[in-house]
Amino acid sequence: MTNILIVDDDIHILKLVQIHLSEQGYKTFTAKNGIEALEILHKEICDLAVVDVMMPFMDGYTLTQEIRKQCNIPVILLTAKNQIEDKEQGFQAGTDDYLVKPFELKELSFRIKALLRRYDKKLDESIVRVGSTTMNKNSYEVQIGDRTILLPLKEFELLYFLMSKPMQVFSRDHLIEYIWGLDYEGDDRTVDVHIKRLRARFSKLTDDFQIKTVRGVGYSLEAKRE
Repeated sequence: MTNILIVDDDIHILKLVQIHLSEQGYKTFTAKNGIEALEILHKEICDLAVVDVMMPFMDGYTLTQEIRKQCNIPVILLTAKNQIEDKEQGFQAGTDDYLVKPFELKELSFRIKALLRRYDKKLDESIVRVGSTTMNKNSYEVQIGDRTILLPLKEFELLYFLMSKPMQVFSRDHLIEYIWGLDYEGDDRTVDVHIKRLRARFSKLTDDFQIKTVRGVGYSLEAKRE
């Protein structure tokens, strides 16, 4: 499910956009100001943010800059202003799109879908996600909430492979061939050792997934059910 963060100090607009996007099948998180929004982003993985410009404590431009420092997600700015200078400031802050109030909810949906498609193409298959756990094959980082974890190379590749194919069972031989290569001269105990290390690392960090042993066959990554 796609997660969308909505930030607006106008409760009426906040609820209206939340209801509309929930009906479109999105999971929504709401914040009344930038401080609340950043707290949500520390805890939840969001795929897109809809941000109002005029807010107390932190305006939408500043919030957009802070979002850019933390994560690579599209941002749509909502504003009552329609001056070219305001649009310029928004794009300089790092926004991807700009919608002037009052706006049609249907147009907001169109823009959200277009941005998600664009970002999906950018991300390609380099990122996999299960719950709040994200693996990035470009940076070889594992992100759990606001925590970044660096794994030894083979542990990363093994977990990435299993996470990219959840609920599928793979034999030790298959994993050896895919992760270590056909020329590998060790035995299949290597897989068991790496699985044991991954379980030890992540059992205390997250319950997003478990690596299950399928007796007589091999291993499977099971995602937590919502």
